[in-house]
Amino acid sequence: MSIAAAIVYGDRVLAIRRRDNDKWEPPGGTLEPHETIEAGLRREVLEETGLTITNPVLTGVYKNMSKTIVALVFRCEFEGEPVGSTDETAEVAWLTPDEIELRMDQAYAVRLLDALASQAPNVRAHDGTQVLDHE
Repeated sequence: MSIAAAIVYGDRVLAIRRRDNDKWEPPGGTLEPHETIEAGLRREVLEETGLTITNPVLTGVYKNMSKTIVALVFRCEFEGEPVGSTDETAEVAWLTPDEIELRMDQAYAVRLLDALASQAPNVRAHDGTQVLDHE
């Protein structure tokens, strides 16, 4: 299972550009076997952005149909200032909704856009790049 954070500041959301694939995504990653969901979310965000998150609220559940991976996305508040880069992150930026759509694959952009638009959890499927139609 993977987890990601939608860290919101006004009308912008924090995104990272990953070192391993050069893609823009929400901060997050894979849970370790011994971790709770919230502990894993906090660890991943700290490793990738330098931020401490608070008050995570589930905003979406997303399934990659080609890899059978389920991702949970949480809207979070934060403490501190993001770092410019880490071992895993080439760049960190506060993006507007338009910038999110321009820089991210749809499968990742929708996670942040859903978190901005609604407090209710969204449930979606994708193929790794594109969101699939609801059935």
